[in-house]
Amino acid sequence: MQQIYPAQIAEWASQQAQRPVLLDVREGWEVQTASAKPEGLDLLHMPMQTIPARLNELDKTRPIACLCHHGGRSMQVASFLMQHGFEVVNVAGGIHAWSAQVDPSIPVY
Repeated sequence: MQQIYPAQIAEWASQQAQRPVLLDVREGWEVQTASAKPEGLDLLHMPMQTIPARLNELDKTRPIACLCHHGGRSMQVASFLMQHGFEVVNVAGGIHAWSAQVDPSIPVY
């Protein structure tokens, strides 16, 4: 499983043939508390527990970067998606690292 840091996400996105998706797997309250504004990616919010039921909403032709709070939940989702034929990377450190590396205006919680 490839891991990329938030500081690398823009470069990774620019290297993809299709516009990638940043899949935020956190709970709704977490997204309301702190959310990334990715350049070059489409942001999609699907809480972790809803992914299996909503799998058909994801496009296998588009690369996916999974994001959560610190990287644990997103790693589990990324592994699940890989098993279902998706091209996936995990955002190491999650939204917490995104705040530190990319956008310090994102609240830390």
